[in-house]
This record gives sequence, C-alpha cells and structure tokens, in this order.
Amino acid sequence: MSDRKPLSRFRLFCYGVTDLPLSFALTPVLVFVPKYYTSELGLSLIVVGNILLIARIMDVVTDPLAGYWSDRTRTRWGRRRPWIFAGMPLMTLSFYLLFLPPDNVDAWYLFACIMGLYLALTIILIPYYSWAAELSSDYSERSRITGWRSAIGVVGNVAAQGIPILFLVLFDYGGDEAVMTILGIMMVISLPLAVILTVTQVPETDNYISSTTPILKGLGLMWRNGPFKRLLVALMIGSTAFNITTPLYAFFVGYVLGAPTMTVVMLGFFYLSNMLGVPFWVRLSNIIGKHRAYALSFILIGCAHPLYIFHGWGDFWWMIPITVVSGFAAGAFAALPNSMKADVIDLDTMMSGDNRAASFFASWSFTAKLSAALGGWIALNILGLIGFEPQLGAANTPEHMLGLRLLFTVPPSLMFFLAAAVIWNYPITAARHARMRASIERRNARRAVPSGTAG
Repeated sequence: MSDRKPLSRFRLFCYGVTDLPLSFALTPVLVFVPKYYTSELGLSLIVVGNILLIARIMDVVTDPLAGYWSDRTRTRWGRRRPWIFAGMPLMTLSFYLLFLPPDNVDAWYLFACIMGLYLALTIILIPYYSWAAELSSDYSERSRITGWRSAIGVVGNVAAQGIPILFLVLFDYGGDEAVMTILGIMMVISLPLAVILTVTQVPETDNYISSTTPILKGLGLMWRNGPFKRLLVALMIGSTAFNITTPLYAFFVGYVLGAPTMTVVMLGFFYLSNMLGVPFWVRLSNIIGKHRAYALSFILIGCAHPLYIFHGWGDFWWMIPITVVSGFAAGAFAALPNSMKADVIDLDTMMSGDNRAASFFASWSFTAKLSAALGGWIALNILGLIGFEPQLGAANTPEHMLGLRLLFTVPPSLMFFLAAAVIWNYPITAARHARMRASIERRNARRAVPSGTAG
C-alpha cells in the first residue's frame, strides 16, 4: 500500500477493532481486580499491589525481546500479524481465569494469572502498535490512525462499564462479582473475533527498511534520541498519576460516596466523554501541534481532578461533571503520544538508517505498563499502610477516609501539571517532521538506484 494514500474507514476500523478487547485488559484490570481480590477474596492491599508491580517488572526482559524479534520476523503473512494471532489464546485464557476465579484462591493464583495476561499483552501489543507507524508516514494521517484506534479502544472501555450497567438495570445483576463475570465472558467472545478481523483485513505494508542494528547498539541510539526520552518522561509521570487514581475509583465511590454498585456508572460517564474527546484532541493537534494539545490535556485534567476532594457520602451524582471533564481530557492520552511516538521513530530511522519500530514500541510499552503498575502499587500500598480496610463491612475511621480522599486527588494532580511542563516544548513539530521524512525519502531513493547506474 502507498504511504501517501489515506486509509479507508473500513481499513481504519479493521485495524482499530483489536484495541476494543485489549482495553478490557488495561484499565478494568486495575479498577476491578484489586478491589475484588481484596474485599471479596481476602487478599491484602499490599500483596495485590506488589503482585501487580512484580509482574510488570518482568516486562523489562519480555518487552525488548518481543520488539527485537518482531522487527526481524519474516513470514508470508507479514512480520506483525503472526505475533498478534499467536498471543490471542494465551490472553483469552489468562483473562478468563483472572476474572472468573474459583472461590478459594491465593496470591500465587493471582500472580500466575497476571503473569500470563501481561505476557500475552506483550506478544500482542508491541507488534500491534508498531504496525500503526508503518501504515502511513504522514504526520497528520498518523494521528488519524491512532485516533481511530484510541476511539475504538474507548468504546471497549465504555462497553466494559455499560454492559454491566445494563445487567444491573435490566436483571438486577450487579456488584463486583457480576462485573468480573461479565467482563471475563466478554473477553472470551470479543478478542478472537477482533484479532481475526484485523489480521485478515488489514494488509501489512512492504515499504519498510529491514533492521540490522544489534540490540545493544539500538538501545544506545534510543538513549541518544532526545525527543523520545522527553516523550517517555512525560508518559511515565502522566501515566503514573492516572494509575494512582485508577484502582482507587472503586474504593472512592464505594466508601467515600457510599455507592458501591455505581462504580461502573461513574466509569461509564468517564469513558463516554473520553470517546467524545478523542476527535477533539486529534483536530486540535493538527492546529496547534501534537505536543501542545497533549500538554493542554494534562493541564485540564490537573485542574479538574482536585475537585473530587469536596465530595462525600451521598454525593455520587455531584461528581459526574468532574468525571466528564476528566474523561474528556484523557481522550488525548492514547491518540496523541502514540502518534508522536511514530514521529520519533522517523527520527531514529533518519539517524540509523533502520526501521526499528517494534523496538521503540517495546520501550514505550514497558514504560507505560511499568507506570500503570507503579501507580497502582503506590495507591494500594499507601492505602494499606494508613490502615484502610477494604473488606466488606469493615469499619474505617474518618482519618482513613481522609487519607483515601487525599491520595485520590492531590498527588495525581501535581503530577499531571509536571507532565505538561515536560512536554510543552517538545521539539518535533509538523515542519521538522516534514524535513525528516524528506531526508528519509532521499536516502531510500538513493538505495533504490541499481548499482552501476549513472547519476
């Protein structure tokens, strides 16, 4: 396919649809698993937080290897699609066992399920996200591709909240166990269907440069890539902030607001506004630049999130406007940095002569997943250290509730503002990217000239 031809809406949908079930394994895992395994199954907050972090640390090995091998895979079906298809069975099984556990489970069961799920995510996500950078070389088209994928992923998050809400309203089937069961079954059905549609309907481009850079040399080039480091730092700070709040939503809604069955309703509002925000941030990025739009999204959520601290028992519906604003701001978090990351890969291609998209996405994926685990680890460990009791019917003092409210609001907001400062003067603009692409195209043209041809 031509790099210059925009993808049809059908191709964009078929590429992006796999992000719908993948979204079940990201935010919902961090929202529902900690509360269910602590309040219903009796594991401690600190144990669950440490399991989530340790499993993510293992990605320091698996992510670079997956990226390195994916960049060098050569098959008749392409180099990205075989990996995505191969990871599907492991991810389906691990998610099902995690969300529909037997009654008597221990920490080792949780650890095994989380390890299987995270390994499957590595196998699928790195080739899948790397594929986006190869579908187009155009600065704005890349935002369109990642915007479609992000919007479909948000639909997955909306479905993860909306379908349990329907079961609650229509069949009076709700609560933590009901949500876990519904999500487990949704994954078993949706992931195989989505992956099959993606790998059969989206052709891989053959317009890429084979990577020959050794892995250690490649990591050195990556380290010297200043824009990539800045993007990673902003991701690390912003994602850690966001994921401090993620596992605390269920505790905040249940214990501070006194509405334990309404967590899915609140998250439904969040992800619906998140979905509406994606096209806004993509369009704004084409006007003021990706990095400035990304920074503004951090500033907006940083201003909105502290307002949660003023809410208490019975105030569930009063928190919805803040949730809507926060979700709208977070619409930028997937589409824009992923598009910026593709531009950074072009800088590396210009400098090294190689296309090492999956290696970059491996570093990115590891940082994103470690940030998610670190945020959850901070939230659950601090909550456990202050003496908060997650078990149903436990008596928590006003001091415990104040600690939960402060943890949920103050540190994340400060970190959002810091992330905005880091990314504000990011150096790759549309004009600079155009010069980079021109340089790459000139080199590719020289390589295409047969040996011995007169210049």
